[in-house]
Amino acid sequence: MYQFRKDVQFMCGFAGYYGAGDFNREEVIDQMGERIAHRGPDSKGSFVDDYVALGFRRLSIIDLEGGSQPIHSADGKHVIIFNGEIYNYQEIRKELIEKHGCQFQTNSDTEVILQGYKTYGEKIASMLRGMFAFVIYDKETHNLFGARDYFGIKPFYYAQMNGSLLFGSEIKSFLAHPHFHKEVNKDALKMYLIFQYTPLLETMFKGVFKLEPGTYFTYDGKELKKTKYFDPTYAKKDRSFDETVKLIGETIQDSVDYHQIADVEVGSFLSGGVDSSYIASTVKPMKTYSVGFEVGGFDETTFSKDLCDILHMSNAKKEISSDEFFDALPEVQYHSDEPHANLSAVPLYYLSQLAAKDVKKVVLSGEGADEMFGGYETYIPSKSGDMYRKIVPASIRKKLGDWAKHQPDKRGLNFLKRNATSVEDSYIGQAFIMDNEEADEVLSPAYKSKMRYQDVTKPYFDQVKDQDDLHKKLFLDMHLWLPHDILLKADKMTMAHSLELRVPYLDKKVWELARSIDSKYCVDGMETKKAFRTSALSHIPMDWAKRKKLGFLVPFRVWLREDKYYNKVKEMFQKDFVSEFFNQELLLKWLEDHKNKVGNYHRKIYTVYSFLLWYEQYFVLR
Repeated sequence: MYQFRKDVQFMCGFAGYYGAGDFNREEVIDQMGERIAHRGPDSKGSFVDDYVALGFRRLSIIDLEGGSQPIHSADGKHVIIFNGEIYNYQEIRKELIEKHGCQFQTNSDTEVILQGYKTYGEKIASMLRGMFAFVIYDKETHNLFGARDYFGIKPFYYAQMNGSLLFGSEIKSFLAHPHFHKEVNKDALKMYLIFQYTPLLETMFKGVFKLEPGTYFTYDGKELKKTKYFDPTYAKKDRSFDETVKLIGETIQDSVDYHQIADVEVGSFLSGGVDSSYIASTVKPMKTYSVGFEVGGFDETTFSKDLCDILHMSNAKKEISSDEFFDALPEVQYHSDEPHANLSAVPLYYLSQLAAKDVKKVVLSGEGADEMFGGYETYIPSKSGDMYRKIVPASIRKKLGDWAKHQPDKRGLNFLKRNATSVEDSYIGQAFIMDNEEADEVLSPAYKSKMRYQDVTKPYFDQVKDQDDLHKKLFLDMHLWLPHDILLKADKMTMAHSLELRVPYLDKKVWELARSIDSKYCVDGMETKKAFRTSALSHIPMDWAKRKKLGFLVPFRVWLREDKYYNKVKEMFQKDFVSEFFNQELLLKWLEDHKNKVGNYHRKIYTVYSFLLWYEQYFVLR
């Protein structure tokens, strides 16, 4: 059942800056807010003094005065801007009233964060259960305090440029500030080509950083200090399989109940896989939303429709045409803020559009289950790989792996690459578009970099040296793939359509359980998420609980061999500005070889093409 609450602050966005300048402060903060109006089209607010300017855009369902932001403390000494949703705010509010005598002007979660900070200080960040990014300004000391949620569900960017600190929900708001300087980050480009997203805390915009998940910061006008208040680590507990399954069911049900707190009906995304099906079956929403493609073999919406028929839920679906896919790409890159080459961002963009048109402002989705419970096929131990590493000497494996790197992408070569060395040296997550040498080969001389992908992954692997290979991979994906790819597209694609997305699996109580589950209950033989899938059986039929993970199937590889789309990409690769970044001759060879089926280069091509579309949006057209 939905839990209706009044005076709710729904999804929104904020922008702000700290520092003086020879410009109209009110006009600048208003322009920064306009850049992110899609995050909150219903209303706006701001606070400006000689030190700080805070801007806010609000997406609301019921227009109550108490939900407006920025919110000021009762004593007038502090002001807050906040993006997100706190699910345990009522418990914290009750404690603040009963134990500390706090008085509230509203019933909003925003004010609970503010009063919590005034009472508990920096500790408030670790007390919150939900998704959040916020900034609190002390009007007397002129200091800032801010934080980002545990897993990076909500975005938080910042930049220190020309005497100003800029911060906000999206980088595009910084473009309106006179002190912001646009420049491509050379090191980030090479890493992007390898990972398909920017795995560094410094973004593709040089000097613009992501606040790391589970981090709070303070700023006194001179120095920005960051402190980790949460970092996912593992502590396995000895439990039976049945007990583990039971706890998963109870914990997920509890999280889903909290995530339904709203003053409107909550919808649900439904792919037909176990993650979204489990949530939808638990919630039983009035509406579910699915997306597929017109091309045969790339449409799973029939699975969604069949499940809805069984569970008596309604389902709205959209089939995406090839033209629609390519038409959306510039907007997808613009809204992503950073170049992003996950093909599933486009179907998520249209899925969000579908739900938003149906007057749903809140939807649930299944992000995070794979990273929590071990759901990716890359987590499955390879018997052939184990045998290969035992029989073939390391020196020969290394030579074969190096040879495979320089061959056209064909079936079997990835096996040689992944098994050439250890997990720590070869695993980078769920996408491995190019290796270090391939990235340098396609980059122009000005953008080649000495940085290697191992420089990015090593600090994380060093923290889990004593863990098994599965938990090494899980740990890396929790820190890189999840926040920088999965959650980036989840937030940006939904907010592009003013839609609030909630992710019940990414809950700190779910994490407390997941971190303690034994590896054999995560992956057993060829079965991933074993205990999770068994728990799902109490809600959904076997065909859905045990379905192999497919994700969003996108027929880009097929379309790229059609003249229309081959020529579209070729036209981009031949533009003058491309030579600044890439070896155009090699790009065109990839394109030609792919069309002629010499190899499958579609992932490399899409990664470069996405960057060029992003660059065009931010450096050429806007």
